[in-house]
Amino acid sequence: MKARVFVTGISTEVGKTLASAILTEALEADYWKPIQSGDLQYTDSDKVRELITNTTSQIHPSAYSLQTPMSPHAAAEIDGVTIALDKIIPPQTKNHLVIEGAGGLMVPLNKQDTIADLILDSYRVVVVSRHYLGSINHTLLTLQALKEMGFEPVIVFSGNPHPTTESIIASKSQVPILGRIPELSEINSKAVYSLAEELRPALVRYLLT
Repeated sequence: MKARVFVTGISTEVGKTLASAILTEALEADYWKPIQSGDLQYTDSDKVRELITNTTSQIHPSAYSLQTPMSPHAAAEIDGVTIALDKIIPPQTKNHLVIEGAGGLMVPLNKQDTIADLILDSYRVVVVSRHYLGSINHTLLTLQALKEMGFEPVIVFSGNPHPTTESIIASKSQVPILGRIPELSEINSKAVYSLAEELRPALVRYLLT
């Protein structure tokens, strides 16, 4: 059974795309960004494509590519479109699939739906958590919401270590920790490959079993 791994964050700019590239490389998985808001000249799909080195992974096109770097619902309104869940169809693949969300779980897609509604029951969920003032609250609320939805999420920490933050998150959530993606002086395929090798045992243990 091939895994479907949804990568979400506790906020925006916490390292979801880098985490997604590392998971894609480690699992030699396919990658899919359902909704891209802004940066259409250099999308998250473009970044992942440049950061992986294996020849198995396929990068699947986004269902929606929106012009403005805003919440999808607002970017779609500017573009004169309405995001519809039934138009966001996961790609057909026999490979593992890494799916990158936009922002956090409650980011709206339209007047009814949020990013959380893209996560199917069969998906495994990876939460990217990065330390900042308020990140403990954001992380615990995200994990609680996922548990209430019936998922068993795992965490990957991003950025410089912050032991007091990470220990209380681990203690209060009782959620498995995949590991850490450190602050990188340069983000390139060599760094992604190295981190993929380092994190692969935990990924196999928590996401493929």
